[in-house]
Amino acid sequence: MTADRGWALARDVALAAAVAALAVTDAALSAHRLAALDYALLLAGTLVIAVRRRAPRTVLVISLVLILAYTARVGPGPIATVPVLIAIYTVTAAGHRILAASVTVPLIVIAVASNLAKTPGDPAGQAIQAAILPVGWFVASFVLGEVSRHRRAFVAEAQERARDAERTREAVALRRADEERLRIARELHDSLTHTISVIKVQAGVAVHLARKRGEEVPEALVAVEDASQEAMRELRATLEVLRGPGEDGGYGLDRLPALIERAATAGPPATMTVEGQRGSVPPAVDRAAYRIVQEALTNVAKHANATAARVTIGYTPGMVAIRVEDDGTAAAGDGIVPGMGLAGMRERVTALGGCLNAAPRPGGGFSVTAELPLEGAR
Repeated sequence: MTADRGWALARDVALAAAVAALAVTDAALSAHRLAALDYALLLAGTLVIAVRRRAPRTVLVISLVLILAYTARVGPGPIATVPVLIAIYTVTAAGHRILAASVTVPLIVIAVASNLAKTPGDPAGQAIQAAILPVGWFVASFVLGEVSRHRRAFVAEAQERARDAERTREAVALRRADEERLRIARELHDSLTHTISVIKVQAGVAVHLARKRGEEVPEALVAVEDASQEAMRELRATLEVLRGPGEDGGYGLDRLPALIERAATAGPPATMTVEGQRGSVPPAVDRAAYRIVQEALTNVAKHANATAARVTIGYTPGMVAIRVEDDGTAAAGDGIVPGMGLAGMRERVTALGGCLNAAPRPGGGFSVTAELPLEGAR
C-alpha cells in the first residue's frame, strides 16, 4: 500500500511538471508581455496539482484562485485552464460532487460570457462556437471524474466479493475438516474400542482367576491389563480431541511420573529429572512433550535392550527441552532406520517450530532430544 501511494505521488509530480512546462511555454510564446508575478501565479497554480490526491478540495481552491488571478492580469487562455480542469476531475473522482459542480457551473458561465464579449464582430455561428467550446472542457472534466469514481467503486466491490468468496472457501474447508475429523473419530471408536475392551476384560478375568486359585499372577498379564486400561483412556482422550479441537485429553507434563511408572512394567526402569523452573506451557507443547516421552520410552522397551532409561525435562525462558536416554546396545555407526514413531515425533516437533535429534550415543545407547518453543504455540 505504501509503495502504491508513492508511485501515485510520483505520477502526480510528473503530471504537474509536464503541465507547468506546457503552460509556461504557451505563456512565453503568447503576444502578452508577462511579468515575474504572472509566471509565479501560473507556476504556483499549476504545480499545486502534484498533491491533488492528498488534498483535492484544497488543491482545487488554490489552483482556481491563482489561475483566475493570472487570467485577470493576462487574459484567458485554454492552456492556463488545464490545472483547474485537472483539479475539478480529481475532486469529482474523490466524491465531492457538490463542490465540483459549484465551481464548474460559475466557470462555464464566466467562460461563455467572456468568449461572447471578445467576439462582438464575428458571425453569430462562430461566436456561439467559441463560447460553447469551454463548456465541453469543464463538462468533460466533471464527467470523467464521475466515471473514475464509479470505476473505483466497482473495483472495490469486486475485491470485496473476492474476499467474501475466499472467506466462504475457508469456511467450507474448515467444515469439511470438521466432518473428516468426526468421521475418523467414529472409525477409531468402531474399530479399536471393542478390541481393546475385549483385551482388557480377558486380561482382567485371567488375573482374577489366578488370584482366586491362589496362583502367582504373571507380571506380563498384569502389564497387559494395565496397558489395555491405559490404551482405553488414551483412545477416549484422542476421540475427545477429534470431536472437540482444543481439548488436551488430560495428558501433559504433569502426567509424566505416572507414564514412567507404567513404562517400567514393560521395559527397563526409568528415572526423571526436572531442570529449571516451569512456567506457563501452552497446551500444544504440553501434549507434544508427553507424547514424545511416551514414544521414546516405548522404543526403549521394544528395541534398545537396555537396563535403564533416563528422562530429563529442562525449562528455560521460552523453551522446553526433553531428553530421553538409555544404556542399550545401540552404538554410534549402527545405522538407525527411522520408523513411524520417530517420524511422528519429528512431525509433532516441527509443527510447533522446534527441533528433534534422535541418534545413538557415543558411549552406547540411544538418545532422543527435543526442543519445543513456548512462544507461538497454542
